[in-house]
Amino acid sequence: MSEEQQQPNTTEQLVRDFLLENPSFLDKNPDILEGLTLPHNTGNAVSLVERQVGVMRDRNKEMRQRLDNIIETAHNNDLLFEKTKTLILNLLDGKTLPSVVETLYESLGQDYAIEFYSLTLMGEESQLPATKARIVSVDKASETVGTLLKSNGPVCGVLREDETTFLFGETGRQVGSVAVVPIKCKNLSGLLAVGNSDPNFYTSTMGTLFLSYIAEVLNRVLPKHLK
Repeated sequence: MSEEQQQPNTTEQLVRDFLLENPSFLDKNPDILEGLTLPHNTGNAVSLVERQVGVMRDRNKEMRQRLDNIIETAHNNDLLFEKTKTLILNLLDGKTLPSVVETLYESLGQDYAIEFYSLTLMGEESQLPATKARIVSVDKASETVGTLLKSNGPVCGVLREDETTFLFGETGRQVGSVAVVPIKCKNLSGLLAVGNSDPNFYTSTMGTLFLSYIAEVLNRVLPKHLK
C-alpha cells in the first residue's frame, strides 16, 4: 500500500477533528443533521429508528417546499397588488376617455405583461370619442358574445373562435384561453378581456380578483367621460 493511500483524506480529517473539538456543533445546527444519513448497525435490515428518521426527513422537505410556495405566492400577490393600485389611481386621474383607455392598455401590456388584451364598448362610433377601445353595436355584440354580456362576473377558459375574434380582432385566432369580465355602467356596457396563447393559462378555477377590481373601477370612471 502506498504512503498516499495510508494517509486519511485531508478534508475528512479536518471535519473529524473539528467535530471532536466542537461536540455540540450538530446540536446547534440541526439543519445539517437533518440532511445526514446515519444508518444503524443492524446488518442487512433497516432499523425502525432509521426508517422513522427517513420519514421525518421527507416530511420536513415537503413542509419546506410548501412554505417556499406560500412565500412565493405572497410575494407575487404583493407585486400584483402594487400594480393594480397604481393602475386604479391612474385610471381615476384620467381626464378624458381616450386617456383612460390608453392608461389601461399601457398597464395591461407593460406592467402586467399580458399577451392579448382588449376593451370592447357597446354603442355607436359617432356617439363615442375615438379611443383604442373597440366599439360595436349592441345588436352585433348580443349575437356573438351575448352570454358574456349577461354574465355577473368574470368568465375564464376556452371560448369559441368567433368569440375570441370578436374580442381581439384577427389576433383572436392566436388566443388559446381568455378571462373576460363585463362592464356594466349606467349608460354604457362593454367587455374587458385578457388572453393567452396557452389554452390552459386561463381556467375556471383561477383567481380573477384583480380583473374584477379593474372592471369595478371602469364602471365608475367611464360614465364620467360620456356626459
